[in-house]
Amino acid sequence: MTERTPIRPRDRDTIVQALAAGVVPRVGLQHIQVGRMLEVGALIKDIDRIADGGSSCRFVIGEYGAGKTFFLSLVRLIALERRCVTIHADLAPDRRIHATGGQARGLYAEAIRNMATRTKPDGGALPSVVERFISDCVKVAHAEKRPVEQVIDERLASIQELVGGHDFAHVLKCYWQGSEDGNEALKASALRWLRAEFPTKTEARQALGVRSIIDDADVYDSLKLLACFTRLAGYTGLLVVFDEMVNIYKLQSSQARNQNFEQILRMVNDMLQGNSEGLGFVFGGTPEFLMDSRRGLYSYEALQSRLAENQFATPGLVDFSGPVVRLQNLSPEEFLILLGNIRAIFALGDPANHLVPDEALDAFMAHCSQRIGEAYFRTPRNTIKAFVQLLAILEQNPALDWRTLIGSVAVDDDPGEDVATAIDGDDELATFEL
Repeated sequence: MTERTPIRPRDRDTIVQALAAGVVPRVGLQHIQVGRMLEVGALIKDIDRIADGGSSCRFVIGEYGAGKTFFLSLVRLIALERRCVTIHADLAPDRRIHATGGQARGLYAEAIRNMATRTKPDGGALPSVVERFISDCVKVAHAEKRPVEQVIDERLASIQELVGGHDFAHVLKCYWQGSEDGNEALKASALRWLRAEFPTKTEARQALGVRSIIDDADVYDSLKLLACFTRLAGYTGLLVVFDEMVNIYKLQSSQARNQNFEQILRMVNDMLQGNSEGLGFVFGGTPEFLMDSRRGLYSYEALQSRLAENQFATPGLVDFSGPVVRLQNLSPEEFLILLGNIRAIFALGDPANHLVPDEALDAFMAHCSQRIGEAYFRTPRNTIKAFVQLLAILEQNPALDWRTLIGSVAVDDDPGEDVATAIDGDDELATFEL
């Protein structure tokens, strides 16, 4: 079995803690990823299209615990390596794509707080993106002996043609003015505006002299402005990732659901028609969110016609050219590699410190297969949690024999039992990708 490179103890502890809880590790995804080569390849093409000035829209669909959150995290990391800016947020009862009570603004604000670049992959990258743009403008102005404001105006001319672009450009100039004058309060106000943190137009006008704020009705237009700005700042584009889309499916009001579907339709149309440059969306959801004819996307006829699967993609055939990517199950071989990767993480990448031999991996898989059948390939979160807990016991009790423990491992034989937790926004662990 192929061994992984050595792992830092801090990363090892972070990964093990996350896996034991059934959530996606914040670091070290490269140590545990296996399989899903075709799905990853399709999203890499999307990211390259964004970097070339195009646009993209994908719906990543998988069962609870099948690995959507991990897959989306991996896609974000790939986008960062391609010099994209990424933003992401989970939908929740107080965060959705369309609303009139501040929920859409809340989703936008959460996504901006999670803004990441290659040098700031953990989020909070908005100030550095703005600083990079301002610094480039200052350098050009000094080199050409022109006023900085003139250079900024020229760079932002394309933004000012977009909806809301005038105030967006004005706020960026306020940030530059604050830098010139050493006015930290003005810089902070500019960042607050860009993060959609001003609750009223009056407060924004007093702080920045603008007549608008980013509110519920402006979220999508603001994302298009942000994509344009990231390219002006020297990045290749913007990737927007929204997970837990099932929260739209859960809305009790059919009017609220349809309004969200209308906004999604607008995004889908714009992205597939190429109406935005350097912008891509990836939505993570369950099969019910997509296909339910009463409450899912398929209940909205215009979306159903755009998202329907290729009728020629019969069982055994897949088509990744459409907007929907269904996460395929792990094969037994891939699952065996995954267990080996987790074992290597416990051993910090040193085969001499493995807690169990290869024989134990086969025995654990056989145990799971007997208990829950093929479901542990389809939704492996609980199986991985059980394996991590097994290794944790062996690590703390080195005198124990793994053979006596495996038969006593309890693996949840009903993936549906996790549904209530997952609907409430619990992260989904992974069917790990290569």
